[in-house]
Amino acid sequence: MGEGLRHAALMVAAGVGIPLLAALNANLGQRIGSPVAAGVVLFAVAFASALAVLVLTGGAAALAKVPGQPPVLFLAGCLVAFYVLSITFVAPRFGLANAILFVLLGQLVSAAIIDATGLMGLAARPVSAVRLLGLAVMAVGVFLSQRS
Repeated sequence: MGEGLRHAALMVAAGVGIPLLAALNANLGQRIGSPVAAGVVLFAVAFASALAVLVLTGGAAALAKVPGQPPVLFLAGCLVAFYVLSITFVAPRFGLANAILFVLLGQLVSAAIIDATGLMGLAARPVSAVRLLGLAVMAVGVFLSQRS
């Protein structure tokens, strides 16, 4: 399997996991009566899992470089917390599919902007008319998939 195919398969697996994460954590939040507490539990389990992978892969030395990094890079943790807490709160009230629909729309727009600008040092990819049409078709597809 080529590297691109491995990357694609990994991202499909991550994509499958996002709605499962949302459904599981929303259910936990309802059962314990607090979406925020469910988020805290999720992050504790995620931290333990990431720490185990870090130790098993021998990457712990990289943590020594963390203090010298630009503070804006740590905003990623806040964005993950915002996503987890918002989906945990919204999914039981709005429906998981509807919540994910709007998450996907937000991802499509922000990914196109990040690609167009090369934000945070990522490779810039121009937004051509064909690419905009592709994004529009994806957005319409996501919307239509949720209509009854």
